[in-house]
Amino acid sequence: MSADQTTYLELSEEQGSTHKFYEVVLSGLELTITYGRIGESGQAKTTAYPTAEKAAAAAAKKVGEKVRKGYAPAQRGVRQRREVTRRVIASTRSTARQAPVLWRFKSGADAFGIFVGEEHAWVGNQAGDVYTLTHDGQVTGRFGLPDGVKCIVADDYWIYAGCDDGRVYDLGGKIPRVAYEIAADVDIYWLDIHDGVLGVSDAQGSITTVDHEDEFQWRRSTNGTGGWMVRCDADGVYHGHSAGISRYESRGGEQVWHSRTEGSVLFGWQERDEVFAGTSRGWVHRLAKADGSQTARYRCDGSVYSCATSPDGKYVFAGDNSSSVYCFAADGTRLWKLGTGCGSAYSMQYRGERLYIVTTDGSLACIDVSETAVRAAEGGRLPQAADVKAAGWEAVAPGAALETVSAAQAGSLGGIEVECVQEGARTRIRVTSPGFDPTWRVQFPKDVRVPGARYLVAEVHASERGGFYRARGEIKRVL
Repeated sequence: MSADQTTYLELSEEQGSTHKFYEVVLSGLELTITYGRIGESGQAKTTAYPTAEKAAAAAAKKVGEKVRKGYAPAQRGVRQRREVTRRVIASTRSTARQAPVLWRFKSGADAFGIFVGEEHAWVGNQAGDVYTLTHDGQVTGRFGLPDGVKCIVADDYWIYAGCDDGRVYDLGGKIPRVAYEIAADVDIYWLDIHDGVLGVSDAQGSITTVDHEDEFQWRRSTNGTGGWMVRCDADGVYHGHSAGISRYESRGGEQVWHSRTEGSVLFGWQERDEVFAGTSRGWVHRLAKADGSQTARYRCDGSVYSCATSPDGKYVFAGDNSSSVYCFAADGTRLWKLGTGCGSAYSMQYRGERLYIVTTDGSLACIDVSETAVRAAEGGRLPQAADVKAAGWEAVAPGAALETVSAAQAGSLGGIEVECVQEGARTRIRVTSPGFDPTWRVQFPKDVRVPGARYLVAEVHASERGGFYRARGEIKRVL
């Protein structure tokens, strides 16, 4: 390479999920490297060398490394930043009696993402903030993602946040790590993950799946738009859009059935044997996973933005566009309707006689839906709702930095050792500790992989279907 030369490269897999650029600018004794996702400014680093020859040699080495990984020369600006559709839906005030809200936390922006586990409730909002709270409403942590949070999903032990920047972040450690990167031409609406397989529904009504190594599996188009529902299990992917709900085989993507719904699907929920879909015309449809037959439906007084069930669907809950929440018996009987007091529920989850909702005003609210509390609320007797604050919590941003340990320390700390290897244009992770199959790859954060590097991870679990492992917990670099 000669002085004052710019080399611009891109890595873009047309059916995959990687869309990155890498630019090398050589100017005399200085070498500037800029890299990142296509359409974004990226990160830059400038290094000075003692001679122009050494600077040129370093530049050539950097370009050569990237070309061997699959990067190719490209023209900057041809591929644009990904499209993002924000979910903006009108919300009016409920005229129903107030629900028995136990506590309410205002996250600071419209909130879509929610997950409620054994220890914590998670909320993610359009500002990119993800907070964790105890079940009694105490804030315990805060992550700061680069863009709005689409949804928060659990896959066994793992918690993921789908983000408008096209990445899916693993939130299982102290720092968010990049687990998946979705193709830039996909305008993401909703995500779900099962046993490491990611399902993505988009604005065009298409459904795409990506495997545990972040590699494209299959994509199917539909005659609908606005895919606000995707739910995944071991056997199928359930996709809801403006033309109804379809089930696809999880591995090959063959369509198993399609059922029309009354109105466009705006949200979906699943239990072991059934899926539930809330629609724009005020219905929640209950369908059998096996054949798509409708077993019941539930009538709300407005468009259904969210729905959930108690275990095995004994009770069905829904949230509409007028800030009301509903509860139905399994057979379709409406048991009650109450107002949230904090906007319409974009998403919800039931756990232990409590309904957790995230809303249009950015609140995570915990509602007591026990029979006693509901009857009292219908009579005008409400608990004193606590307003939870999050003062003092700094957002932890994603990063590739890792704590380092020596090989001697790694042996005494416990955990599982893995290593990163280069296979063509891809970096792979395999376990080096005894007792594991060395031919199985490991699902591992993308942003910390360095070919030749070794790592110590807290846990490694075999996947449900077998054939690969999944890393869990904190990761350290072994030097």
